[in-house]
Amino acid sequence: MWEEAWQLLEKSIIYYQGRPIGTLAAQDPQLQALNYDQCFVRDFVPCALLFLMHGRTQIVRNFLIETLAMQQNHDREMDCFAPGPGLMPASFKVQHDGTQEFIVADFGESAIARVPPVDSCLWWMLLLRAYVKATGDIALAHQEDVQTGIKLILDLCLAHRFSMYPTLPVLDGAFMIDRRMGVGGHPLEIQVLFYAALRTAKELLLPENGGDFYLQSVSQRLGALRYHIREYYWLNLQRVNEIYRFKNDEFGKEVANKFNIHPESIPAWLTQWLPETAGYLAGNLGPGHMDFRFFALGNLMAILVSPASSEESQSIMNLYDERTSDLMGFMPLKICFPAVEGVEWRIVTGSDPKNIPWSYHNGGNWPVILWLFAAAAQKTGRQALAQKAIALAESRLVEDRFPEYYDGKQGRLIGKEARIYHTWTIAGLLAAKEIMNNPKHIELFSFDEEAESPVCGLR
Repeated sequence: MWEEAWQLLEKSIIYYQGRPIGTLAAQDPQLQALNYDQCFVRDFVPCALLFLMHGRTQIVRNFLIETLAMQQNHDREMDCFAPGPGLMPASFKVQHDGTQEFIVADFGESAIARVPPVDSCLWWMLLLRAYVKATGDIALAHQEDVQTGIKLILDLCLAHRFSMYPTLPVLDGAFMIDRRMGVGGHPLEIQVLFYAALRTAKELLLPENGGDFYLQSVSQRLGALRYHIREYYWLNLQRVNEIYRFKNDEFGKEVANKFNIHPESIPAWLTQWLPETAGYLAGNLGPGHMDFRFFALGNLMAILVSPASSEESQSIMNLYDERTSDLMGFMPLKICFPAVEGVEWRIVTGSDPKNIPWSYHNGGNWPVILWLFAAAAQKTGRQALAQKAIALAESRLVEDRFPEYYDGKQGRLIGKEARIYHTWTIAGLLAAKEIMNNPKHIELFSFDEEAESPVCGLR
């Protein structure tokens, strides 16, 4: 099995001028390629980490350098409007014109719904740090062009906006959930990736050439962001009880219901589903709105990069332990729970036929999340949960030819439009196995919990 998986991963490698620079999204021989013949930045992350674990560092270095060049030399625009210069591509491919090779990148101008990839630059930052930790090649991070790239990303993320929150506002569909799913605003996944990128900048950015100004801004934002996520996104039964008894339309600084969340918005499923010993970070938060859905990637990343406290991390793993049927099912792991259905599905997704209930991003099961789950389990000492999840995946993935995702309330069906031989499915399983065999691998992408510090006069 493992030999076949590695052969498929090797076959997916993209070369440019004789150098490996990434991996194809999928190698499905039966379906139209669309953009699955490209290398996606977020898709490459588990592949890159796996390569780093095996000492194959050159492909990761090449990827970082080539995507950095795309960031600093792109001239994309839509309807005569160009995005900010720090934007990283969603994907790229190598094309040939006779004997000439050139890279074609997509920054969202060709994407479905033309959504820019907010998460690409954040994943790039994390991967840069992982490369440095794996190789000790701090010189790459200190190169002038790399330092400029980090600053351009911070310019995008730290820009002053019409917002009172330290979180990063994004459009619906601007990250892994790349179709309309009601995740616009301040989705958890982006806030956690943003937090990780800020911690990366704090480690790798030099104070010279204006870097000290960025570092000061990073430090200020980090404390505020961590406080905001822990204080307002966290949900357990105690917190739900507090929200249930909230008063509305309060005015002033010293109020309990700062976001004017209406108690009537608490869904009926939540109070029945949430165990006494468990908790999680809500999917989204904004004016008059809390998304009570559980989103796997944001919660697992919160454990790894530590905006979640150690106590909260244990509570998240307790949720997986006590709600295994819902969050793992027959093919770990579910991307979000529960699915939106009925009239709500029509309104939230725009009647998207790909995001029907319990499919794709609307409650589908994604094996790629295994590597994050294994790492979170290692960090929290809950290895038995990861071993169970990996065993479930191993029993089916080879036979099913490594699909992109699974459908159904418990993930029993291969996704209706899932590509087979999907590279990040393969890498997710292989990386999960490596993490379980050698827990030190999580040091590549994990952060220790920072000491609490006063935030904006709060004590």
